[in-house]
Amino acid sequence: MALNPVLGKLVSKRVVLASASPRRQEILANVGLRFEVVPSWFKETLEKSSFAAPYEYAMETAKQKALEVANRMHIKHLRTPDVVIGADTIVTVDEQILEKPVDKQDAYRMLSKDKAGGYGIQALGGMLVEYVHGDFLNVVGFPLNHFCKKLAELYYPPLKHNIQHKKYDSIPSVDTFENLSDGESESSNSTEHKDASKLDSSGMYSSEAIYNSETSSSVRTGFMVPLENQNGVSESAAKSPSKILELMDGFRASKALFVASKLKIFDHLKDKGPLKAVNIANEIGTSVCGTERLLDACAALGLLEKTTQGYSNTDSANTYLTSDGEYSLYGYIIHSNDHLWPLFTNLESAVKEGSRQNHRAFGKKADDLFKDYYHSQEVTQRFMAAMHSIAHLTAKDVATAFDLSQFKSACDLGGCTGALAHELVRIYPNLKVTVFDLPEVIANTSYFQPSGQHTAPVTFVSGDFFKDSLPEADLYILSRVLHDWPDEKIHLLLSKISALCKPGSALLVAEIVLDEQKTHPPRAVLQSLSMTEGKQRSGSEYKQLLEKYGFTNVQIKITGNLLDAVLCIKKNLSF
Repeated sequence: MALNPVLGKLVSKRVVLASASPRRQEILANVGLRFEVVPSWFKETLEKSSFAAPYEYAMETAKQKALEVANRMHIKHLRTPDVVIGADTIVTVDEQILEKPVDKQDAYRMLSKDKAGGYGIQALGGMLVEYVHGDFLNVVGFPLNHFCKKLAELYYPPLKHNIQHKKYDSIPSVDTFENLSDGESESSNSTEHKDASKLDSSGMYSSEAIYNSETSSSVRTGFMVPLENQNGVSESAAKSPSKILELMDGFRASKALFVASKLKIFDHLKDKGPLKAVNIANEIGTSVCGTERLLDACAALGLLEKTTQGYSNTDSANTYLTSDGEYSLYGYIIHSNDHLWPLFTNLESAVKEGSRQNHRAFGKKADDLFKDYYHSQEVTQRFMAAMHSIAHLTAKDVATAFDLSQFKSACDLGGCTGALAHELVRIYPNLKVTVFDLPEVIANTSYFQPSGQHTAPVTFVSGDFFKDSLPEADLYILSRVLHDWPDEKIHLLLSKISALCKPGSALLVAEIVLDEQKTHPPRAVLQSLSMTEGKQRSGSEYKQLLEKYGFTNVQIKITGNLLDAVLCIKKNLSF
């Protein structure tokens, strides 16, 4: 079954291959699949003897590779890719799994024993192969035929009457909705070559509640479709509603991350060897049993690594979860725990009333969206740290989404700590950038400035962009501003910017851009449940909004990071 029918479905999807294998990349690229490569960090240390059959080891390894990448990208981008493809290839002899050859001598040993492994069948090694019984591409490294069928099934599920049950001797019982070719049917040759099977397992994790794994061998090929019970519900779904359970437990995972961050567990583990739970508990002043359970939870979530020596940070924890990590999200995590968690605890009331729940969450109803965050210097700095986390992580992608070298001056309205501004002047040395924000914010920006003698200067000006005059600039920037405010405030702000812009001047908007169905990415849709007076918008809605205020040539760039970018130009006057 060709992949073409579902390619259109995947155009707007984020598809990730969790493998650095050039062969797998080439196979998938040749069928026109658009994907990005994020090699898995999963360490292939599963105990082989614990699996009843070799194919089970390959399936589990492929699954763990896919899940590791999905979890890591979820932490990095706060949204899981739509499809993650994991794959694993093993060679077996008499039900014994042969390891990858470590050197030429080991490869010679394998070749002498098995005539498989240690060479590439698609190259000169093909001279050693008398014939292939099954899928040639599976031997190369990826079962393309099975993958295409499985991917098609995700979007075009087969009818029940088209599903046929097939039983093969070299792989587990499978179902297929296409008749196998003569070369794949039962024959006397199957038992003749059972001693040297090459298995390949590929697994897909989908944020749309679909995880699939498939197996194949050079002896037999098959296609796995969940069996259905008498009630018409697939047995796998009936036994394990994984997506629903994942959502049900999501609040536990979030709170575990929040508490571990607040206790600075990741900071304590940074640049240290593995530590025991008792050592960490003594350092942070917590109970040993409670700390051990929290550490185990973080390890289960892929945030920590656990060995017999103790616990240690993963690379992603060092990068994103330590307070001084290169792209630390620590500030935003603490903000999520202290401010967003209480709001979402009152989500039922928010849905019923259609309003933000400050009065229930914090015992007071703020007249202004940000008033809660500026009532003391400590709270202001914590809020700014949260905004800085996101701005610093997304700055490069926003700054490079379009070529901005034509502009000489820029004004970042609501630019907070200047994280985006500093990235702009780093990339465009001739660009002079001004950050315009409230006096309470400007007074605290010194705590967030990058160090270094060669850091290009950014000018900070205090003011209220709704009430005060705006600095003049060739390029105005609104990063994470428009989604917060109601229509009347948006009208006031965009009218002021439009009036200041000369023909050829531009406006750069950094926001999460929804798809046209307004259901993706889920993070933006969930964010709207906080019931601010503003709203999330699709690309066409941003285009319509900006054109209303005299901006044309609206370009949208989906960056793949937490923020997307929209650039529009003030139209020339016509005479």
